[in-house]
Amino acid sequence: MTRRERLMATLRGRPVDRPAVNFYEVGGFEVDQGDPDPFNIFSDPSWGPLLALAEERTDLIRFGSLEIRRPGDPAAVTVSEGPGGSRVTRTVLRAGGRTLTSVTRRDREVNTIWTLEHLLKDVADLRAYLDIPDDCLAEEVDVSAMQAQDARLGDRGIVMVDSPDPLCLAAALFSMEDYVVVAFSEQVLFHRLLEKMARVLHQRTETVAKAFPGHLWRVYGPEYASEPFLPNQLFEEYVVRYTGPMIGMIQRQGGFARLHCHGRIRRLLPHFVRMGVTATDPIEPPPQGDIGLAEVRRDYGRDLVLFGNLEVSDIENLRPADFEKVVAQSLTDGTAGDGRGFVLMPSAGPYGRTITRDTLANYETMVRLAVGWNGARP
Repeated sequence: MTRRERLMATLRGRPVDRPAVNFYEVGGFEVDQGDPDPFNIFSDPSWGPLLALAEERTDLIRFGSLEIRRPGDPAAVTVSEGPGGSRVTRTVLRAGGRTLTSVTRRDREVNTIWTLEHLLKDVADLRAYLDIPDDCLAEEVDVSAMQAQDARLGDRGIVMVDSPDPLCLAAALFSMEDYVVVAFSEQVLFHRLLEKMARVLHQRTETVAKAFPGHLWRVYGPEYASEPFLPNQLFEEYVVRYTGPMIGMIQRQGGFARLHCHGRIRRLLPHFVRMGVTATDPIEPPPQGDIGLAEVRRDYGRDLVLFGNLEVSDIENLRPADFEKVVAQSLTDGTAGDGRGFVLMPSAGPYGRTITRDTLANYETMVRLAVGWNGARP
């Protein structure tokens, strides 16, 4: 099978020649190691063998380059240089008679963005944000870049549409502690915020699903309503009600919705199935999660394609001999008995500038064991 055929057969619940293996963000993006941008961590030579391994040996799932414009966006954004050459982005939004600000920082040595100040700090800020006319948030979307990605990728893999859900957009406006308080204690007001976000996202989803049908989507954000952040009953209120329609839009156009949810998913899996999602990731093992892969496969494997369940911290910290045992166990548990399909995949990717020898060896182990897997330990 080609890599594209293997992934598509997995999503459709059909037989495959071996379990697919994917490195998530590594290989998920087209990387130019020669880019002189000082924030390009991949320019370090240690990344070269890992990037080559992903491109040449893994079942590639590219994050789609969806282009989104908001012609009426009222936010003013400025970028400046911070301490140590960091990149500081400041957003200012005037709404409801208030001035709302957020600040983020990107450091040169780490491929992540730190939020120093969130846009909404209290209920008064939330009420002001709700005053923003929907026209200001209206979007124009263009899938042509994703279509070009798909053509370049050919039979080496597939392109995946990457989308937040309404809860993700809403929760990210607050610090985690403020979000939890508002979402729990101001439920009527928080529903108004989710409805506002859903109007934008549902329109975007419908448009993209029709223009780019038959592809995999990753929908992220449900973990904001997982325990211990919020009680399980609010998952029905905040995720099923607003994310569920997105799943339907995607799959009515022949697409496949993969729900991304870190942490404790034991009590959420029945919701996933009722929403009709095709797949879930990353199915983190305890103690990060609260259910083992073998149990998920046994109880939900006929309903869901399973992506996981390796922790990136294990890839970076375990000795290769110890990590090999972890990979073999994941392959055993993920392919046991009957099920729709399994993709061996970590929970995330490294975000530092240097890839160690052991980290590279552990990624090589993932490929070696998946490629040689025949349903029994090698």
